[in-house]
Amino acid sequence: MSQDILRRILDPASRADPYPLYEELRKTPVYRDGDGPYAISHYHDIRALLHDPRISSDPRNRTDVGNDPLADAEEEESTTLPTPFLRLDPPEHDRLRRMTNRPFGPPHSPHRVDSMRPELHTIVKDLIDGIGDPGDVDVVEQFSYPFPVTVICRLLGVPHEDESRFHVWADTLAASLDPDPDSDPDERAKVSQGARMELGMYLAGLIEERRKKPGDDMLSRLAAGGGGKGEDGPMSTMELLSTAALLLIAGHETTVNLITNGMLTLLRHPEVLADLRANPGLAVPLVEELLRYEPPVQLLPGRTALADIEVRGVTIPKGSTMWLVLASGNRDPERFEDPHRFDPYRKDIQHLGLGSGIHSCFGAPLARLEAQTALSELARRLENPRLVADPPPYRQNAVLRGPRHLRITCDGIRP
Repeated sequence: MSQDILRRILDPASRADPYPLYEELRKTPVYRDGDGPYAISHYHDIRALLHDPRISSDPRNRTDVGNDPLADAEEEESTTLPTPFLRLDPPEHDRLRRMTNRPFGPPHSPHRVDSMRPELHTIVKDLIDGIGDPGDVDVVEQFSYPFPVTVICRLLGVPHEDESRFHVWADTLAASLDPDPDSDPDERAKVSQGARMELGMYLAGLIEERRKKPGDDMLSRLAAGGGGKGEDGPMSTMELLSTAALLLIAGHETTVNLITNGMLTLLRHPEVLADLRANPGLAVPLVEELLRYEPPVQLLPGRTALADIEVRGVTIPKGSTMWLVLASGNRDPERFEDPHRFDPYRKDIQHLGLGSGIHSCFGAPLARLEAQTALSELARRLENPRLVADPPPYRQNAVLRGPRHLRITCDGIRP
């Protein structure tokens, strides 16, 4: 490859359509340029590695640092709060994830997410009601950005009057995730760390309140020790802070992109949009196909080999960094028939859009329900929506890929 393809993938100019680059990358299933990371691009290889205990998510296990253009961003992100379980290995990862899951999902709280359906529908309804001029709508600013952070606030038990503060922190932290070569890196780091510190201090205060006066929210259950039973014990305050911040940051950004990518894809496929309007139940398989076709998380950087690992005849040495390019695997013709076609009626959609293995997306049930609710209601209520610009302007982030704005015009908004 004449120019390092990984740097071309990271180039913001490629953000609107990186899929031809992934196709080129798949020609070399285990790709490395010089001392850069090893990039894995085929579905079956990625899935096997996601389930391989010889792969670490903990950056402390890297010994061959090499030239990884995404390593610095990861290190900067982890300087204020303790390492979240997303970047830990067993047994620490398993303990924290197990404790967090008890008040969130099956088998201990099987109805937690499903019981939020009415509240999700109300939030979506209020956001669409508040759109204003249907002739000039920014789906990101007016809908897909505020929706997930409001949901996470309700899930954690953040008081309604404080939700606006979470929106500000989410905005600041989202901006810090995007590369910006024109800005002062020291100033960006200062602003980002300041927001993380403010978020941490606010959450610490809220945790203390919930310990004294618990409610029926997730933070109360965790703070009161409901997240820890038997050998797991209760979470420490610092572990609670790290976990709550992870739910806000990781849960928010991925869902914003899932909903925005979904609306963009529907506007590019008006026949599917019409089908969804006529049959809201289509939202369930449609979201699964979106997670394959336009996944919000394009690649997982920062995975480390804990031993020499052979992939397709190539030995990846112990301590080496890997990128698992999920979006490439999702379009792998070895796995999916006609992979570049968007087809919610596809019979087999075992995608990598939410990862797989022990680090599969913790918030997957909620993200799915949010996207299903959002897209089915947008399809039902927006009259004749059309794109103003295609492609829309994209955020610069190559890992969390989605439009920065999605401007549309509609003939009206149905009640």
